[in-house]
Amino acid sequence: MLANLLEYDLEGLAAWCDQRGEKRFRATQLFRWIHQKGASNFDAMSDLAKPLRNKLQAAAELRGLPVMSEHRSKDGTIKWLFDVGAGDAVESVFIPEDDRGTLCVSSQAGCAVGCRFCATGHQGFSRNLATWEIVAQLWFAVHFLRRHLGRSERVISNVVMMGMGEPLQNYSALVPALRIMLDDHAYGLSRRRVTVSTSGVVPMMERLAQDCPVALAVSLHAPDDTLRDNLVPLNRKYPLDELLKTCIAYLTHAPRDFITFEYCMLDGVNDQQSHARALVQLIARQGAGLQWCKFNLIPFNAFPASGLNGTPRGQITAFARVLLDAGIVTTVRKTRGDDIDAACGQLAGDVMDRTGVDARMARQRKVLFKGVPVIAAG
Repeated sequence: MLANLLEYDLEGLAAWCDQRGEKRFRATQLFRWIHQKGASNFDAMSDLAKPLRNKLQAAAELRGLPVMSEHRSKDGTIKWLFDVGAGDAVESVFIPEDDRGTLCVSSQAGCAVGCRFCATGHQGFSRNLATWEIVAQLWFAVHFLRRHLGRSERVISNVVMMGMGEPLQNYSALVPALRIMLDDHAYGLSRRRVTVSTSGVVPMMERLAQDCPVALAVSLHAPDDTLRDNLVPLNRKYPLDELLKTCIAYLTHAPRDFITFEYCMLDGVNDQQSHARALVQLIARQGAGLQWCKFNLIPFNAFPASGLNGTPRGQITAFARVLLDAGIVTTVRKTRGDDIDAACGQLAGDVMDRTGVDARMARQRKVLFKGVPVIAAG
C-alpha cells in the first residue's frame, strides 16, 4: 500500500525517508514541494534525482480529497464539500477579509458531542479524519486560491479548527496536522493564527498545552452547569469550574494572553442580561481577574432540527454591553456565508444512513464526481 505523504509532519517524513536510506534534507525538500509548492506528483520535483523520484513513485503518493461541490457566497466566502469515502463528506470554508484569509477546517465526519445548536452534531458521528484528510483541506485550499486569485503570496493567514467535529476527540491525528500548519517548511503559520476550538475536552486541553499550544477557543454558551448540561452535553463530564481552571492553566503555554469563549446567542435560552451578569460572576469567581478571556458572541444560524431561534440584534448588543461594562473584551461575530450554509454551526456534510448505504447519496456522489479529478501522484 502506498504511503500518502500528506500524512506526515516533518519529523515523521524524515523518519519515513530514513527507513528508505534517504537523508533528512531529502525530507525537507519533499516537504517544501508538497506544502509550499503544492506538487501533486513526484515528476514535478525537479531538484530530486531521478532514482529518488522513481523510488518515491514506487512507495508513496500525494492523494488529496476529491471535491464533491463548491459554493460561493455573495460576500466572497467559499465552501467546499470533500468526499472522505463510505458515503461521508466534510466541509471546509474560506473566509476572506481585508486583513486576513481564514480557512475553517473539519476534523471529523460528523460529531459525537451533540450540541443542540449545531447542525453537525444533529447528523451524528461517523468517524475521525486521518491527519492527511485534515491537512488535505488546507493543501487544496491554499493552492486552489493561489491559482484562482492569481497570487503567489500568502492567501490563507489563519486556520481555525472550527469545522465539522470536536478536534480534541481526534487528538492523535490533530497534533501532526497542526505541526504541519506551523512548520516554516510547509505553511509557516503563527501559533497565534492557528486556533483549536473545543467544547471542553479537559484532558486533551491539558495535553495540547504541552504538545502543541496554539490559540484556544472554548464553546461556552451558558453561564451555569444546569443550562450548559442541556446545550453542551459534554459539560456533564467536564463541568464549568473544572473547564475554566483548565483554561487558566492553558494560558501558561498559550501564544496569546487570553482564551476566546464562543457564545452562541439563542433567543430566550441564554441571551438575557441576567445571563450576561452571571457570566461576569463566573469569570470573576476563577480568581484571575477579568482580562484573561475574550467573548465572541455568535448570532445563531437557525436550522429546522434545532427547534431554536436566533437572538434579535438589539438583544445581542444589550448582552454585549453588560460584558463590556464589566471590563471583559467582547465582540459580535459577523455572519459570513450564511447564504451557502457556511456560517458558524451550519456545516453538515452528507453522511450515509448508519443502518446501510443511502442510495440517494450514492446517486448524488455519482453525479458530483463526474469530471472531478482525484489529485494523486504518478
